Amino acid sequence: MRDSLWLVPLLCLLSGIGLCIATAAIDRAAGTALVPHWVTGGPAAAQSVLSTIVTSLVTLITLVLTVITVAVQLAMAQFSPRIVGALLRDRRSQLTHGLFAATLVYALLAIPQVDDVAAGGDGYMPGLTMLIAYLLMLASIVVLVLYVHHAGQTLRVAGLIDLVGDHLHEELHRVYPADAGAQAAPDPQVVTAPTPGVVVRIDVPGLVDAAAAADCSLQLVPAMGDFVCAGAPLFLVAAGHGARLDPRVAGLVTLGNERSYPDDPAYGFRQLVDIAERGVSSPFDDPTTTVQAIDRLHDALRQLATRTIPTGEHLDHDGIVRLTTPALDWTGYVRLTFDELRLAGASSPQVARRLRAALEDLQTVVPGTRRPELDRQLELLTLGVKKSFESDRDVINALTADQQGLGSGPDLVRDMDRRQDDRSREADMHLRPS
Repeated sequence: MRDSLWLVPLLCLLSGIGLCIATAAIDRAAGTALVPHWVTGGPAAAQSVLSTIVTSLVTLITLVLTVITVAVQLAMAQFSPRIVGALLRDRRSQLTHGLFAATLVYALLAIPQVDDVAAGGDGYMPGLTMLIAYLLMLASIVVLVLYVHHAGQTLRVAGLIDLVGDHLHEELHRVYPADAGAQAAPDPQVVTAPTPGVVVRIDVPGLVDAAAAADCSLQLVPAMGDFVCAGAPLFLVAAGHGARLDPRVAGLVTLGNERSYPDDPAYGFRQLVDIAERGVSSPFDDPTTTVQAIDRLHDALRQLATRTIPTGEHLDHDGIVRLTTPALDWTGYVRLTFDELRLAGASSPQVARRLRAALEDLQTVVPGTRRPELDRQLELLTLGVKKSFESDRDVINALTADQQGLGSGPDLVRDMDRRQDDRSREADMHLRPS
C-alpha cells in the first residue's frame, strides 16, 4: 500500500466527501448566510460555477493521468524499467491527484445543496459550501502550475536519479539506524556537508567574512559542480582558530540536484561536449551536429584564450588569504573540450577536420604559456586519426583543417592563387592551336 498510486488520492477523495457534508450541515444549521452574497453570487450563478468546476476537473484529471502514463513509459524505456516504482511513490504527485479528486467530488456533491427555487423564489445559497468550493478550485489551479514544474524537474535525468537516491537514503535510515554511541566526535578542523548534492553556488564574500571573523583560513574541498556526499568534508580549516568558526558556514555553499550555469561556466562546456559526443555515437551517427557543437566550443575557448582565469585564492580586506577553492585552469578547459571528442571523433573525417581547425586557430591567439596543451591535443589527434584509417590518403584528408568539417578546407575551396592558375590554364587552352 505504501508503493501504490491510488491510496493517497482515495483518502483525499473521501476527505472531499466528508468536507462537503460538514460544510453543508454547518450552512443548514446556521440558517443564515455565513458568507456575504457578493462573494458567492446567486444560486443560479453558483450552480453554473460548480458545473464548470466538475467539467473542468474531469478533463484535467483525465489529461494528467494520461500524461503521467506516457511519462512513466518514456522513463522506463529511456532510463530503467525499474524506475516506475519511484515515480509511483512520489508523494507530491499523489497529493496533487488527491486534491483534484477531492475538488471534483466536493463540487459534485455541492451542486444539489444549491436550490434556486427555495424560500419563495429567492433560492437557497450555502455560503460556506460555495466558499470552500472556490478555495479548492483556486488551490487546484495553483497546485497544477506547481505540479507541472515538479513533473518537469522529476522527469529529467538528475530528477529521476535524485528521486531514487532520496528513497534509498530514507530506506537506509529506516533499516540501518545510525548508532549515536558509535559516531566519532566532530573534528573542529573539518566542516561537513549537511546534505548530499552538487555544488552549484559558492558565497565567496560570505565565506571570506566568516573566515576573517574566526581568524582562520578555509579550504573548499569540492570544486564547483562536484557532488558532495552527506557528512563528507566540505571545508578544511587550514589555519587559525577553527573553534570559533560559525557552524552555519556550510550553508554558504549551495548544494543542488544538478549543475547550473550562473557560477559554473565549465557546465556549458560539459553540455556542448555531451551533445557533440552523442552526435558521433551509435545509433545517431550525426557528425554535422557534432561539428555545430564544436563551433560553439571553439568560440568559447577563443573568448577565454587571452583572459585571466582566477586561481581560486580569495583575500580579505587586509590581503590575507581566507578562502581557497579548486579552480579550473586553461589546461582544464582545453582537456574538457577536446579529450573525449578527440577519442570519439577521430574516426570521423568531418569531426577530425573540424577539431584540427579549432586547435590550429586557437594556437594563433593564445599566449605562449598556453600553447603546450594545444600542441599536445594536435599530436594526440594526429595519432588517433592514423590509427583509425589504413590509407595514407584518408589520413591526410582527415587531418586537413576545415571549419565546416567537410566544406571549406583548402583541399575543397579554391583560393585566389588557385583561381589565377586555373584562369591562366584556361587562357593557354584557348590560345593553343587546334
